[in-house]
Amino acid sequence: MKKVLSLGVLLFIFGTVVFAQEEKEGKDKISVPAVVKAALHNKYADAKNVTWEKEKGNYEANWGGKSGEDNSVQFTPSGSFIEMVKAIPVTQLQDNIVAYVKQHYKGAKITEAGKVTDAQGKLSYEAEVNGKDIIFDEKGNFVKKEK
Repeated sequence: MKKVLSLGVLLFIFGTVVFAQEEKEGKDKISVPAVVKAALHNKYADAKNVTWEKEKGNYEANWGGKSGEDNSVQFTPSGSFIEMVKAIPVTQLQDNIVAYVKQHYKGAKITEAGKVTDAQGKLSYEAEVNGKDIIFDEKGNFVKKEK
């Protein structure tokens, strides 16, 4: 009997988390597969007030901070983890990243910054300039500009 009751409580909690996330699926009301929601819950159980969006065919969960986007995680449609972007103050970017932006985007400012960790644990950084993300490796060397 205890096992049945415990299972019931767990299903109720999981259902509540999934329902709460469905209510926050952004302006476009995308449908997030249950396997993706479960992957988020398994990896980041403390994620609250999650909003979802689709990016390049994948699912992105955002939560935390004043903007609700201090944490951004991407999963494939099958629930495989792609990357986590943790928002950081622009002042925490390496000097060579700031210098690169000044040299290649004259007069533009870095409006957002993030520390990116991919599925293999590889670290990189992104700097948002003119609405586009500029990607740098862990040493602050330019990698690419995302479209």
